[in-house]
Amino acid sequence: MNFTRWSARLPGTQRRAAARTDHPGTPDRRGESAGAVPAARAEHLTDEHPHIPAVDELPVRDVLDRVPALVALVHGPDHRVAYVNDAYVAAFGVRPLGEPVRDSLPELDELGLLPLLDQVRRSGRPRTLKSRKAPDGRSYTFTCTPVTEDADDGGAILLFATDVTDHAEAAERLRASERSQRETAVTLQRSLLPQELEEPDDLRIAATYHPGGTETAVGGDWYDVITLGGGRTALVIGDVMGRGVRAAAVMGQLRTAVRAYARLDLPPHEVLQLLDGLAAEIDPNQIATCVYAIHDPNEGRLVYASAGHLPILVRDESGVVQRADEPTGPPLGTGGWMHASGSIALGPGSTAVLYTDGLVERRDQDLDEGIAALERALAGATGTPQVVCDRLVRSAGVTADHDDDVAVLVLQHPARTGPTGDLFRNAALELLGGIEAAPRARAFASGVLTSWRFPAELHDLGVLAASELVANSLQHGIPPMRLRLRRTDRRLIIEVTDGDDHLPRRRRAEPADESGRGIAIVATIATNWGSRRTPGGGKAVWCEFVLPKP
Repeated sequence: MNFTRWSARLPGTQRRAAARTDHPGTPDRRGESAGAVPAARAEHLTDEHPHIPAVDELPVRDVLDRVPALVALVHGPDHRVAYVNDAYVAAFGVRPLGEPVRDSLPELDELGLLPLLDQVRRSGRPRTLKSRKAPDGRSYTFTCTPVTEDADDGGAILLFATDVTDHAEAAERLRASERSQRETAVTLQRSLLPQELEEPDDLRIAATYHPGGTETAVGGDWYDVITLGGGRTALVIGDVMGRGVRAAAVMGQLRTAVRAYARLDLPPHEVLQLLDGLAAEIDPNQIATCVYAIHDPNEGRLVYASAGHLPILVRDESGVVQRADEPTGPPLGTGGWMHASGSIALGPGSTAVLYTDGLVERRDQDLDEGIAALERALAGATGTPQVVCDRLVRSAGVTADHDDDVAVLVLQHPARTGPTGDLFRNAALELLGGIEAAPRARAFASGVLTSWRFPAELHDLGVLAASELVANSLQHGIPPMRLRLRRTDRRLIIEVTDGDDHLPRRRRAEPADESGRGIAIVATIATNWGSRRTPGGGKAVWCEFVLPKP
């Protein structure tokens, strides 16, 4: 092909040539003729350079042979190669002309450029293929531009490849750095979550955590299960606003604090009150939502407090789903708010779900619609807690490239019947006070433990512990008083409640002291013991014994 002829047919070339021919002396805005050189400069150029050709006078081939970018010209429906410049030859070697691109320039076929050439030829519009790594190891951005040709040539396309290796390598380093940071955050996040959930006697629990997709920084979602003793269990789920390592680190500090405050056996709203102050101290610019709930099998209810978190959902034995909406306070770290506790029934056969916003929040959907969809999914989700967990995640459309973290905690209070039900028993005695209260309590405890067929040693230890706890309540407490014994498949729990809210403490009694040994004796013979204040005033003092394995 004649490149001089081709250059004359490039878009704009004919118009510029016509302008020079038709208007040789048309003045520009400064009063000079088009293309003219100022007089002083013209003298200088005339002396040193007799003739410098204008750009339009240069042969196109000479120009393209000197540009550092890769250039090729193809024409016809089968894209036969008409020209490659020196830079192209230097990159990929000498290429035969007149052959189809697929045979003459196989590297373009490997890069998937042939369909792009077909598109350009059909549409007559330029197309660009960004940052493709070629067989020579370098990265190029290819631009394919249609060139006006005679009809019998079938149309020509100019390929222009810019070397973007440095940009591609910099982008890859940035992506690698982001992947490394994300992996660090995911590792930190997972290491701060419980590796194994604690297993309460009266609940079956499962949890799952799904980090956001690879393009999403990891957030601060967390959950936890804490056995409080006396058969009670604390359940926690929360979400630190923000993403990355910082959010995961704040989450870890809050989770540790929750476990510490839980050991105080405080009501849920008091735990959130303590967390609120701590969150502000950890990072005043970071806030978190949280739900802290306590399950007591004796009450058959879930007592909870919420700091700006999504409502707990509970499905009862008949399949009806309830939403625990109120009370809800502002997120942790905002300060100046008195949180309050609420409760929702969680009897035998019920299932409760605690979750973070990644499960129900979508950009194109109202949050209430997401919660309503979760309610419908929970109403039809049966099976073990892990099965329910998986079904809820699937029903919400959570995939590997989800744009937010998701944490779900599912707990079931199973309805036990038959042989399993025989392992879970309760017995309670109202204590009216007086000198006959202690003997009645001992006789009641002995009869109950005998009917539960405990070994003689455990029977005697249980009666002794019940006697000491009752004696302590009679001496330091006020009515109403109650003795409660509870057995599970793993432990014996003895609890005494009264109307006084002063908690007992273990102290060392001197040899001459006539009192002060009751709690010390209980702490010595029992596996664990503790005390807490009860709602409405009063306290409960408990101890538990781990049952021998059959």
